[in-house]
Amino acid sequence: MRLIDDQGNQLGVLGLDTAKRIAAEKGLDLVEFAPQAQPPVARLIDYGKYKFETIKKEKDQRRRQNVIKLKEMKLRPKVAEHDFQTKFKGVKHFLEQGEKVKVTIMFRGREMVHQEIGRRILDRVADAAKDIAVVERAPIMEGRNLFLILAPTSKPATKEPEPEGAPASA
Repeated sequence: MRLIDDQGNQLGVLGLDTAKRIAAEKGLDLVEFAPQAQPPVARLIDYGKYKFETIKKEKDQRRRQNVIKLKEMKLRPKVAEHDFQTKFKGVKHFLEQGEKVKVTIMFRGREMVHQEIGRRILDRVADAAKDIAVVERAPIMEGRNLFLILAPTSKPATKEPEPEGAPASA
């Protein structure tokens, strides 16, 4: 097997017994990295430290990953003006936080005949949110629900902490 030491230097092609003896002398572990290679490649490493570092890298990558959440706001075709405004405030709040929003119009019974009412409501939502969001998915019918997906146009607003000793604004 081809042996690589802990500094990355190649020690050459050695037998398994010789490689184990060198690992024992240095107090390191003999780990096979490329078993399919000819000859197989093994390294001398501290395996506990290696596992710790790989787990640490994975956690760091997960933390840096941007997870996009999808919030949902449900409406009915016969929504009153005040209820629409209240629901739209929620949609606007989610978009300002940087979340995607799925606006769903739920139809029941004979309401299915008048799907254009639901489309008008979704067009109204998209028009009202055009300064803070873009339509990611146009209104489509899925079963008894008509939905639209909005994505924020900018990054979420983060409040900067005020410097200590600065007067509070009124």
